[in-house]
Order: sequence, then structure tokens, then C-alpha cells
Amino acid sequence: MRKLVIGCDHAATELKAIVRDHLIERGFEVIDVGTHTTDSCNYPDYAHALCQKIQSGECELGILICGTGIGMSMAANKHKGIRAACCSDTFSARLTRLHNDANVLCFGARVLGAGLALDLADIFVDTAFEGGKHKTRIDMFVDIENGELKG
Repeated sequence: MRKLVIGCDHAATELKAIVRDHLIERGFEVIDVGTHTTDSCNYPDYAHALCQKIQSGECELGILICGTGIGMSMAANKHKGIRAACCSDTFSARLTRLHNDANVLCFGARVLGAGLALDLADIFVDTAFEGGKHKTRIDMFVDIENGELKG
């Protein structure tokens, strides 16, 4: 059974529950790092909690949801080893796994509906990294994180 982690801010609690329950029904173990209320909160806290689960190796992939998905993706990408992509279409969700080896999918509860959110989640978790020439580029991301990319 694959283990995923999911998190959201106050704008996305309802959509997060729909996505979480769908993935559980598909047989995934899903760790929910919150939030669990619609009380205003700071989305970087939940992005951080999710990223820690991936950085530790406890989970391979994660899904973050906020109002637009943009804030969550920006916060997640501040973490070493995290490749978060904000997607609102199926083509981008597929290619971000195939070519970018993204390990966090972000999207906005105020941008898309539940049907598309489920499609994006399914595509993201079902698509494997293609490797090849794309691996060289992902290695360059690591070099950038480590301050080692040669110009």
C-alpha cells in the first residue's frame, strides 16, 4: 500500500476531505496533516508539516490544497528535496510527474471543482517519473539547492 500525505488551509477543508476519502477508497494510506477547520490559519504551517513527511521518507508523495494552490506551492518549494507543482489541468499534472518528478501536487479549492481535483490527484499518484534526460534536469535542481550548479 502506498502512503501519501495531504494538507490544506482553511479555504480547502471540504475539498481536502473529498480527495483524502477518494484516495483511501482507492487503497492508499493517507496521512492528513490538517487543517481540520475553516478557522483562518497560516498555510505555510501545513505545507511544512506535509514536507517533513516527505523529507523523512515516511511518504513518497503529497497533495496540498489552499484557495489557489499557489501559496502552498511556494511554501512547499522552500523545503529541500521538495518539487511542488501547482496544477489546474490534467496535462500539467501528468507531465509534472513524468518530466519533473514532482513529489507534491498543489491546487486551489477556489479554482477547480471536486471532479477535476479527483482527476488531478489520480493522474498525479498513478504517473511515474520517466527518467532519462529528465533525470539530468532533476539532478540540476539538487545542485541548485546545494549551491553547486555551475553556470
